[in-house]
Amino acid sequence: MSVLVGVLVVVAVVAWACSSSSSGPEHSSNAKTVTSGSPSPDPLLAGLRTLAMGTGTPSPTPSPSASPAKPTPQQTRPRKPGALCEPADLVLNLQGRQDVYGAGSLPNLMATLVNTGPVMCTADVGARALEIRITSGEDRIWSTADCVAGEAASVQRLERGIPYVRSLDWDRKRSSATCGPARSAALPGTYVAVARLGKLKSPMVVFHLR
Repeated sequence: MSVLVGVLVVVAVVAWACSSSSSGPEHSSNAKTVTSGSPSPDPLLAGLRTLAMGTGTPSPTPSPSASPAKPTPQQTRPRKPGALCEPADLVLNLQGRQDVYGAGSLPNLMATLVNTGPVMCTADVGARALEIRITSGEDRIWSTADCVAGEAASVQRLERGIPYVRSLDWDRKRSSATCGPARSAALPGTYVAVARLGKLKSPMVVFHLR
């Protein structure tokens, strides 16, 4: 727009110069002085003023829909200490003392359960709820959930970051849910142990019996 204004100004100056040179000298005897009334407006100058006034751009009026209200985030209810642990807050792990056990040596397994939630919570870590199972291929060899004597449930308080630990020795004998009197000995070979708590599952522990 400023370039167009400049062009019009140059045109106006050239037109003014041409009109001045072509008018020639004035004869004082024939000239008449106009003493009344206002001079007629120059249409070119009026157009320049109008164009200059039109260069300003009015600020747009914000639309009511341009800034919609943001939804308020839903507030989560704070955890109550002592409530049941959320599965997402628990970390279950299982470790073996050795990779290879000679004849007569009992395999030792240690399960740990850690609460990573914001507050203390409780969990059932009884023999049926927190199960340690040993398999060999597709064969189910032994489980803590088989033939549980006494109280099956054991609810424990889990403080944040302090692990619950269960350590046990496997007697190298098979078990079953029927709790039969005779339990056969496990054969030498490769075995896999896994801990389970609800939908939680620990990494596998692989060991060998000689």
